[in-house]
Amino acid sequence: MTPPQGSSHSPPHSETPAKDGAPACDAPPQRERRSPENPERLYILTGEGTDRAPLDLVTLIVAAGEAAPTAQPEHSAILRLCTTPLSVAELSAYMALPFSVVTVVLTELLATELIQARAPVVRSALPDRSLLEAVMHGLQKL
Repeated sequence: MTPPQGSSHSPPHSETPAKDGAPACDAPPQRERRSPENPERLYILTGEGTDRAPLDLVTLIVAAGEAAPTAQPEHSAILRLCTTPLSVAELSAYMALPFSVVTVVLTELLATELIQARAPVVRSALPDRSLLEAVMHGLQKL
């Protein structure tokens, strides 16, 4: 599932005449500042001093259940998105919510056992020496 696409066009530039009557150069484009859509909503989601599960950006989240009809929209969205493993960073980006807010919502879902958090698969830096030796001995016997 891909996140919804926002408008990516910049506001039009206006030429302002210079003091001597010649047109001035266009001003550099100003980046559009995004204001928080509803900061009160984020506070309602996170509460005051909510404990958080030890999640990092690469922790994989998988849905283990379905949302109740009375569940908050964010809970339902996470459960829909996590039918296949997604990292916390991906969830944060898809939902357009700050990482801290997503971790609080995930902590609530972990407490109700509607999701599972999995550590990312880390490959070892070097292959097992005994495996390499076994492969070399097998090749030498050929």
